[in-house]
Amino acid sequence: MTPENQKKHDEKEKRFFDAIALKEPDRVPMSPPPELFPIFNAGYTVAEVLYDPSLEKMKHAVIKYLNEFDPDISWGLGFILAGEGPGLELAKPKNLRWAGMPGQVIDENSIQQFLEYPLLHDNEFDEFFTDRTGWVLRRALPRLSEMTEHFANFNIGGAFNSNMVFRQLTAQLSTPEAQAMIKNMWAMNEFYQGFNARAGAIIQEIIDLGYPAPICQYLTVPFDDYSDYLRGTLLSLADLYDRPEDIERFTEPKLEIVLNMLRASKGVNDGKQVFMPLHKGMDGFMSDEHYRKYYWKHLKKIIETIIEVGKIPFIYTEGKYNQRLDCLAEVPPGKVLYHFEEVDMAEAKKKLGSTACISGGFRATLLDWGTPQQVRDEVKRLIDICAPGGGFIFATSCGIGNAKRENVEAMFEAVREFGKY
Repeated sequence: MTPENQKKHDEKEKRFFDAIALKEPDRVPMSPPPELFPIFNAGYTVAEVLYDPSLEKMKHAVIKYLNEFDPDISWGLGFILAGEGPGLELAKPKNLRWAGMPGQVIDENSIQQFLEYPLLHDNEFDEFFTDRTGWVLRRALPRLSEMTEHFANFNIGGAFNSNMVFRQLTAQLSTPEAQAMIKNMWAMNEFYQGFNARAGAIIQEIIDLGYPAPICQYLTVPFDDYSDYLRGTLLSLADLYDRPEDIERFTEPKLEIVLNMLRASKGVNDGKQVFMPLHKGMDGFMSDEHYRKYYWKHLKKIIETIIEVGKIPFIYTEGKYNQRLDCLAEVPPGKVLYHFEEVDMAEAKKKLGSTACISGGFRATLLDWGTPQQVRDEVKRLIDICAPGGGFIFATSCGIGNAKRENVEAMFEAVREFGKY
């Protein structure tokens, strides 16, 4: 990194850290999640970027965006599966749709689409809790991917004679279907080894340009895992009443796994952010009683442990969060960053202003359909509400998509103009 870029990096990082610590930096930091906008701004389609495993197109798009708009924080390559098209075709996931996939299932400029359906069926709970590995092999993997459908019939029976066990095992892994699956796995592993190396090099290049890339880890709340993947939204809602003991039987051990993972990371990436998107904690999804018992209790413990190991909890709420603000205030002051998609930002500032840094609240759709003046007015309104006293980072409510360039320019210019302390 050149001395000039190091100075820029340090200034941006300090601005960001000061806001999280509830201080007033020189101006309001800005880190809107750019998502698909850099791709469109560089003249590419999403499908083109997903099917460029060299990552050169995404690199060009991201660096162009950073040079032109100069945010305070880099989101790296984002969470848009850039360059992963060939790898996804090897994995053949059943619960994911992506731009450019065979059959053109979704638009070439669409963000990836997750298909939610239950992996854990009503009649499988005993198996799930007593033979987790067997359940994953025979139930979950075939339901998740065409590549691993062969595992549905995987069974080495009750033979404990070592010779018989190995004969059964090798016979089942030597069928044409099993050999094809294993070759696919080898190819997928080789692909992602190279992909990860290229992605890491690009992220370092972005940092060397003077843009901090603070996110170092991705975690989820145990109930989100239960709802998103195991049972699906509707069944997990019913389980709050019909299977509360099974929810706890999964979420309590899962919490310990998460906490142990965090504790093992102590001393690594100190000061970096642990990113936690919250999927099922929004207003109206569950009662306040259920939220505290099955969601907030675990999220609070994870937040506290992230802080204990020297990192910053970056809690990315999804959906409305007006009813959850009292819970979110129950954290150590000056240590947590909350991003909001939809909330009364004045109320969030009132309830969290002395406890946690807040961000978000600027409707990303205004960049798509509004005018530059409307954008400027909304930026000023949010800054007037949230910036006094510090503890505010400007960000859009969600990722920026096919926005009007003049609106994005107006947004960044307005933050620089109105966000001075």
